[in-house]
Amino acid sequence: MSTEELRAIELLGRVPYGRLATSMRAMPFVAPARHIVRDGGVVLRIHGGFGYHRACNGSVVAYGADNFHSGGRTMWSVQFTGTAEIVRPTREQMLIFGDEPLRADGERFEPVFMRVEPQFVTVHTLDYLEEQPNGHAV
Repeated sequence: MSTEELRAIELLGRVPYGRLATSMRAMPFVAPARHIVRDGGVVLRIHGGFGYHRACNGSVVAYGADNFHSGGRTMWSVQFTGTAEIVRPTREQMLIFGDEPLRADGERFEPVFMRVEPQFVTVHTLDYLEEQPNGHAV
């Protein structure tokens, strides 16, 4: 793995959620996902009720996560593309994922798990002189 790929994997391990992007019936979509980093890849948990996993399985997807909510002096964003594959998580992975949401858009949450091996990775950073406020001005 390149230095950039190792840095991206390390940063992803610092936050639990990101955004999965691909297309379904030629229309792009972005969906929230819980992720864990394991063995140089990323395992995602998404809501199966949306049907997005069917479009993702065996296809190239993009995944991104960031620490923009932190308000810190250095903010980062990781994006990567790779082929998604529906998987059955191990017991250890299930423990790391933790509790599932109760609902997704009012429906009972149905977990689907996918593994993505990062192939093309980009890391961007924004450095500020001081910490940024964590809210919007009124």
